[in-house]
Amino acid sequence: MKLLKINPADNVAVALAQLAAGEKLSVDGAELTLAEDVGPGHKVALKSIAVGEDVVKYGHAIGRATVEILPGRLVHTHNLATALEGLLEYTYTPRIAERVTRESGIFRGFRRRDGKVGIRNEVWVIPTVGCINVLADMIARSGQELLSEGGGVDGIHFFGHPYGCSQLGDDHENTRRAVTGLIRHPNAGGVLVLGLGCETNGIEGIKELLGDYDHERVKFMVCQESGDDIADGLALLRSLVDYAGSFNREGVPMSELVVGLKCGGSDGFSGITANPLVGAFADRLIAEGGIAILTEVPEMFGAETILMNRCRTPKLFERMVEMINGFKNYYIANGQNIYENPSPGNKAGGISTLEDKSLGCVQKGGQTDVTGVLSYGDPVTERGLNLLDGPGNDLVSVSGMTASGAHLILFTTGRGTPFGAPAPTVKVSSNTALYDKKRAWIDFDAGQLLAGVSMDALCDQLYEYVRALASGEVCAKNEILGAREFTIFKGGVTL
Repeated sequence: MKLLKINPADNVAVALAQLAAGEKLSVDGAELTLAEDVGPGHKVALKSIAVGEDVVKYGHAIGRATVEILPGRLVHTHNLATALEGLLEYTYTPRIAERVTRESGIFRGFRRRDGKVGIRNEVWVIPTVGCINVLADMIARSGQELLSEGGGVDGIHFFGHPYGCSQLGDDHENTRRAVTGLIRHPNAGGVLVLGLGCETNGIEGIKELLGDYDHERVKFMVCQESGDDIADGLALLRSLVDYAGSFNREGVPMSELVVGLKCGGSDGFSGITANPLVGAFADRLIAEGGIAILTEVPEMFGAETILMNRCRTPKLFERMVEMINGFKNYYIANGQNIYENPSPGNKAGGISTLEDKSLGCVQKGGQTDVTGVLSYGDPVTERGLNLLDGPGNDLVSVSGMTASGAHLILFTTGRGTPFGAPAPTVKVSSNTALYDKKRAWIDFDAGQLLAGVSMDALCDQLYEYVRALASGEVCAKNEILGAREFTIFKGGVTL
């Protein structure tokens, strides 16, 4: 098969390989002659599409034709434009899926004193303010020698950021909540929090937001009060390594897992392979009692009603409407076009409009109903599918999901990227060519679906991979590369 018609209602099909002008192909029993070359992941018109008529893919409109498009023609940015504009009024039309349950599998994780489970046993060094990034990094680097002294600590990692002072309003709160979320994260068996001493995001404020905490697991140090900050920090780090080393892996149900869902560098195959695969995994995890987090709100625009109508209650629907319109108003307040989202790489890979991108993107959320809508930095508490307020930016959104409690991230991509969150970031390629080319970046190949592997079989493979990863049997490529970044969402004034 060289052309894939995804939904019976579609008037375009997706090229599965490089196609040449003049090729004769069969779609739904009808012969189609290509009028021009078409690259893999790009769209071909199956019928005449009039000016202003909807172009339909995934069974939904992905924009309108700007000129008449004849059968066999490439459909892309030169003849297709978004149909989205302005703020919308939404009506709750619930389509709640029948709840499916299944027996939970088992992985081997670290049970913390507060009952939470981690999939890594690391020690983290986290500054409250960017002024002391260099000190925090130096302490973390000096502490690497402690790992050779024994114990079961997987690593010592520093997570710097440029904020924590000269911020107002929501930006200040975002920083506080993100830093506090990272401190709470159960993948860290010990946390050293460093403050400067004069910053707005001071340690006392962090402690207030943190609430009750394990004083053996979390240590604080104010650098301006220390005579030798490196030595004092290293002494605290030693106690944290000793404490973290007291934990051992034990069998825990997969229902304890919190998995973040993200896409980046998407292509025309992302909505056909990697995103539906991750959605199938999310459905399975949720059926076992686990939690999935879906974010990147701007990449819901054009497909948001699919998720809105899956909200379990009218209150959740209202919160999602606020989240969607809040992000649109954020664009408007900054004088930006709400609906111009696909990147150059997206377009080169066959994605033409925001609707095209979003309808592929939301498939990562599977088919289950929405059980939670979270503000940025909120800890996740509801089992099931949670939507998190956050941007499409890869580094910011995976950091946000980690701060909300994601043990690991399933990150789908058609173009490839080496970056990672503070949590293991599993790269799932939409096509096998990328997997073969970038083995140092990519963890799992969803392109197998195009080679005839069934969705059920590949979902089983991904499930077992995630279980092994959570049990410490394998590492994500970002862990191997040392690619761990913490990037906080910022939208306002810097003083």
